[in-house]
Amino acid sequence: MSELNTNAFWMPFTPNRTFKAAPRIVERAEGIYLFEKSGRKIIDATAGLWCSNAGHCRSEIAEAIHQQAMKLDYSSIFNFGHELGFEYAERLVQYTPDPLNHVFFGNSGSEAVESALKIALQYQRARGKGSRTMFIGREKGYHGVNFGGISVGGIAPNYQSFGQPVKANHMRHTLDIERNAFTKGLPEHGVEMAEDLQRLVAFHGADQIAAVIVEPFSGAGGVILPPKGYLKRIREICDQHDLLLIFDEVISGWGRLGSPFASEEFGVTPDMITSAKGITNATVPLGAVFVSDKIYKTVMDAAAEGMVELFHGYTYSAHPVACAAGMATLDIYDREGLLTRASGDIGKHWEEAVHSLADLDNVIDVRNYGLVAAIELRAPDNLKGKFGGKASALAWDAGVMARGIGDALCMSPPLTIEAHEIDTIVSTLRKVISGLS
Repeated sequence: MSELNTNAFWMPFTPNRTFKAAPRIVERAEGIYLFEKSGRKIIDATAGLWCSNAGHCRSEIAEAIHQQAMKLDYSSIFNFGHELGFEYAERLVQYTPDPLNHVFFGNSGSEAVESALKIALQYQRARGKGSRTMFIGREKGYHGVNFGGISVGGIAPNYQSFGQPVKANHMRHTLDIERNAFTKGLPEHGVEMAEDLQRLVAFHGADQIAAVIVEPFSGAGGVILPPKGYLKRIREICDQHDLLLIFDEVISGWGRLGSPFASEEFGVTPDMITSAKGITNATVPLGAVFVSDKIYKTVMDAAAEGMVELFHGYTYSAHPVACAAGMATLDIYDREGLLTRASGDIGKHWEEAVHSLADLDNVIDVRNYGLVAAIELRAPDNLKGKFGGKASALAWDAGVMARGIGDALCMSPPLTIEAHEIDTIVSTLRKVISGLS
């Protein structure tokens, strides 16, 4: 077989020249494992990219995709519909907290965020508060890579090349290794960081702010968990100033933390939730915004009869094949109890296993909740901010896929993982981290 030609593909979020000099190619996947062409097996400790929650290549989902593609592969969703789209929406809102009982479909987490921001603006105009056009995000927050997402996101490289076309400011992040290192679960210290939102409201004026958007825990920012009481206080401040609160649950949704959504796990209900990734087990791209009754009714009632209420949407919104994949995914989640599995014994085993690495000299923090974790590494001066990437490459060579973010190794394994597979991940990483220099 001829050598793979990698020239035409401009890869995302990848140093292309470095990768193409020594490509890492996955040929197939099964369960929690990835396989190279040589047959070498790698444990996927990141569930793809925080998304293959039920494990890879589930036959039930593949069959549902096949059957739907043979029946109705596509139909326009503008002024038309298909029954599956409505059935899927009705089923999805059985998993969301009341009053989030409406769904707007897109094709990715980035599109879900963009849609949520537009819905927030439409809501403010519909109730006569059109001056509210600013958004408040958070440092180290990730909300996709469309212009709205990079504006409200707080990861500097994502917007430094493109600016911030949407008006936004950012609260401080909540990572506090000095006070919270090696915390199991939510950190004890830091609830006062929520008061930074009060500062921004006072600076800009509540009458200028449409919504606050945060991840319940920061994923791509390095698995940063909210201090106890932090999200509740953010909700209180939003209510005090009549601000919408959007939870970006593209990563935290669909069982990652031990509940269907982090909003339920942490007992804080936002006005909108963005979702993607695990919603279809990553088999077919699909994103969704779950919207409260109040927002939906306000936007509907403000438009004249027969007029479009929201001038927004995508060619592939509620794509029938994606909806079929999503339905089959929900069947698996329900049948196997995956949406709450991380809150049980497997989550406890994960916690104890990852924290067993705390004795290593190169480890300065371990953060975890449910089935997500980060191992913060002591980086040498010449590799600060890049040490996680070095560790990730070595972990791949050793048979574990873990994501390097800054100086951390971040993991979010499939919810189907078993205790002995966790032990293999941790024993492998122990060797890798011990050998770092």
